[in-house]
Amino acid sequence: MPIKIPNSLPATETLLSENIFVITETRALTQDIRPLKIALLNLMPTKIATETQLARLLGNTPLQVELDLIQLRSHVTRNTSQEHMLAFYKPFDQIRGEKYDGMIITGAPVERMDFEQVDYWRELCEVMEWTKTHVTSTFHICWGAQAALYYHYGIEKHDMGKKLFGVYPHYKEHKSSMLLRGFDDVFMVPQSRYTTIRREDVLQAPELKILASSREGGIYALATCCGAGISGIGGLYYVLDYNRGIWATTGQIEALGWLAVALVIFTTWKPLNAIWGAYLFGILYWLYQYLPNLLGITLPNYAIDLVQTVPYVVTIVVLIVVSLRKKRENQPPESLGLAYFREER
Repeated sequence: MPIKIPNSLPATETLLSENIFVITETRALTQDIRPLKIALLNLMPTKIATETQLARLLGNTPLQVELDLIQLRSHVTRNTSQEHMLAFYKPFDQIRGEKYDGMIITGAPVERMDFEQVDYWRELCEVMEWTKTHVTSTFHICWGAQAALYYHYGIEKHDMGKKLFGVYPHYKEHKSSMLLRGFDDVFMVPQSRYTTIRREDVLQAPELKILASSREGGIYALATCCGAGISGIGGLYYVLDYNRGIWATTGQIEALGWLAVALVIFTTWKPLNAIWGAYLFGILYWLYQYLPNLLGITLPNYAIDLVQTVPYVVTIVVLIVVSLRKKRENQPPESLGLAYFREER
């Protein structure tokens, strides 16, 4: 069955290309079907990417889903155009009188801040209080889960000392939960976070049940006993193309993953060359941010894209030259690209 989304939403083209049945708002009005009403409070800076990911999952249901995109008035996004926000998002005040079958509250890149320091915390608390009487079931993701546990149960988040980053085995603890139906008893989950919640704190709230956890990251998913509140720590809905092929958000250090690969090739596998190469690539990659201000000019978008491709173009040239010379010291390790099996050591 289709997912009903606003006309002209950027996610429409992506979902249609994946054969996900999408129905526009105009067409939905001609059908006499009571859709499942879902509200999405999208706190992520990359709103269009997040909309697409969640709409893709909501479209895999036998029910017709009506998706309302919600924004908070107390926070102005800097990563998504105001035209997009005005066209597709409703302020919370506008839907305050509505009733929803479900609501999704996403994470946000404010994990290491105290909750009260977040500029929209007070309004978010209003939303979470409102869900008690206006939403049948609420799904909190990542930081949104930590925020809900803190607001509803006073459960604090705790810094782990270092970043948890990797893909880890997670174990089902509540095997009869329909929320984990179809999951193996052990399943792999990518994690990238600095904070966690403590098991002993959760166990103090008898209405909460732990659904899954890992040895490395602790509690991963939990829910209230009646299923009206669901929390997932870590963001299971992410897929690789969420950030165009890399596990990162553009503008953050992790977004330079492919650049790091190019750097290794560019420096012909020599560690010392990588030091000056890293400075060179860094200058080339960030040049577009500072050069226009120094010269007092404004670069068009296509020029910015061209500047950002320079490191990769240089890498291709170096790779061609090195391949033609065929010097042994410039060639990659012989085992590069071969699968590693510990049992064969």
